[in-house]
Amino acid sequence: MNPNFLQTPIDYLKGVGPNRADLLRSELGIHTYQDLLHLFPNRYLDRTRYYTIKELVRNNAEVQIKGKITSLKMIEGKGRRLVATFQDDEAIMELVWFRGHKWIKESIKLNTVYVVFGKTNYYNGKFSMPHPEMELLSEHESKLRSTMQPVYPSTEKLSNKGITNKVVNQLMQTLFVEAKNDLFESLSKPIIEELKLMPKREAIFNIHFPQSQGDLARAQYRLKFEELFYIQLQLARKNQHHKSKIKGYPFTKVGPLFNEFYNNHLPFELTGAQKRVLKEIRYDMGANAQMNRLLQGDVGSGKTIVALMSMLIALDNGFQACLMAPTAILAVQHYQGLIELCNKLNISISLLQGSTKASDRKIIHEQLENGELDILIGTHALLEDKVKFKNLGLAVIDEQHRFGVKQRSKLWHKNEFPPHVLVMTATPIPRTLAMTVYGDLDVSVIDELPPGRKAIKTVHRYDANRLKVFGFIRDEIKLGRQVYIVYPLIQESEAMDYKDLMDGYESISREFPLPDYQISIVHGKMKPADKDYEMQRFVNGETQIMVATTVIEVGVNVPNASVMIIESAERFGLSQLHQLRGRVGRGAEQSYCILMTSFKLSSDSKVRLETMTRTNDGFEIAEVDLKLRGPGDIMGTQQSGVLNLKIADIIRDNDILKIARSYAWGIIKEDPTFAKAENKIIHFVYAQMMKFKNIWSFIS
Repeated sequence: MNPNFLQTPIDYLKGVGPNRADLLRSELGIHTYQDLLHLFPNRYLDRTRYYTIKELVRNNAEVQIKGKITSLKMIEGKGRRLVATFQDDEAIMELVWFRGHKWIKESIKLNTVYVVFGKTNYYNGKFSMPHPEMELLSEHESKLRSTMQPVYPSTEKLSNKGITNKVVNQLMQTLFVEAKNDLFESLSKPIIEELKLMPKREAIFNIHFPQSQGDLARAQYRLKFEELFYIQLQLARKNQHHKSKIKGYPFTKVGPLFNEFYNNHLPFELTGAQKRVLKEIRYDMGANAQMNRLLQGDVGSGKTIVALMSMLIALDNGFQACLMAPTAILAVQHYQGLIELCNKLNISISLLQGSTKASDRKIIHEQLENGELDILIGTHALLEDKVKFKNLGLAVIDEQHRFGVKQRSKLWHKNEFPPHVLVMTATPIPRTLAMTVYGDLDVSVIDELPPGRKAIKTVHRYDANRLKVFGFIRDEIKLGRQVYIVYPLIQESEAMDYKDLMDGYESISREFPLPDYQISIVHGKMKPADKDYEMQRFVNGETQIMVATTVIEVGVNVPNASVMIIESAERFGLSQLHQLRGRVGRGAEQSYCILMTSFKLSSDSKVRLETMTRTNDGFEIAEVDLKLRGPGDIMGTQQSGVLNLKIADIIRDNDILKIARSYAWGIIKEDPTFAKAENKIIHFVYAQMMKFKNIWSFIS
């Protein structure tokens, strides 16, 4: 066994050469024999049987037929074509070529048995097959290629340069003949036996040259399991390494601040879900390792109270805490919320953001370093080198996917030990995605809303109903409520979006004129200070209607706003619609979300609108979104690299993912150093995989 053989550059494979190698590298990312071996087919053409010409039916799928070419003739005129008479033992049909005539004429052997393959047409009582794939029967039977033909990923450039599916297939055969003795097993014997998995060499053979539908299915299962298993192993190792190597401050006591707040100042009874999550956080922070926990909760589920109580545990143990938010508005909101909640507790809280005056900054920096300041809330400004804590014990990060990895890691280096980390998100992440993207984080979920919260009523209305909708807005404003009207923002067509927004603003200003109505407007082209001023007017209740693009998507808390109108709702993704809807329903009054669309709707748009009107459950919505959009688009996970899957699909293969996860995490729990003889092969593959930084670059 030579593990380095498969790392041979693709240039050296017979039939490739420098020009083809450059194309394979640039178009398909194939650099080595290994990469080619793991270019898995997209689909398969089933050639498990030969049809006779008599058996053909109109509009048949692709078929293969054995027969001889008895004559060739060129038909001139418009649509010049070469026509061959093709016959088997019972009937005749035509083969037709519209291009490549000279080469085809020269290469065809008359009265010799061929196997032709392609789609058939029926015209004037006769079947024909345009541009068939053709092979002499003798060649067809001698090839390693099986009865089911793989169709490989390709690009226009490859096809134009003559690297057709047939060529890739031929290269794959050449490689397999050379490499088969270097394909070693990459899973342990117990896993293979317990799950009755196909051996590695057999699986690779059957993925490229399947002998039957059953063999193909078993090969796919084996390779999907393997891919997901090693991803989960990587995440489990990371999690274990984090807990064993990255020390944290053990917060052993729950002291006077926590107890005083819990017993005397809680604004409402905690839900069962909040209590459960707090217990998980307390357990983590009491251990000797750094907490690394993701807190998921739908809009309005009470994550902030949980975050505050976690901070109070840090304070009770003699440490400081910070909360970082992605926008100034959100930071101010958190600051005001915490000041209100903690006004009876003897703790100091400050706000630091880009616009903080230099004199105030100086005071904050000094108080942080000497320990007078307990909690600091802010934006990216917290990451500046000048910001030094005396002893930061807990960092809470809100909507963390808006911060880069480098930015977050800056917080860890402000201490001797990294602080405990609580990451909060109101974007529900489907369980399948959480298991893969955030597999190394411990996940807590607040899955119930506080009592007394009324579910938001969501309806879908067409543009033709606009006057009725305006009437409804007037009624709500009469009751003293406020209204959001949101327009889409798609970067490629910013000019068009801006026009939509301004047109909308003008028609709303006509319907709701001064002085009876005050309207705020917020969009991306405004200066940050103007944006904040307009937002603040709405927050203070000075304006009744806020016309905006999606800049108000995350975090603005206006309990008095009870109506969210989303214009051109078909142009929004599901998670965005759900986030926007979450801007209302924050007070005690009944709230509404109205989705406005034209009559022209795609089937995906219909599914999104139907889902929104049917449910308020963010996790159910996230699952539908994942099915519609695929994992790559959600939360920008393509950047994480972990979802660049070759054969598995985390939605369709969710069941395999669960099994792979249980085996991977089981091994890390029972045998974290891979000391058992049976796990030696897994350790070897894992080590090679980390070396080449790619799941598939060494699963062989």
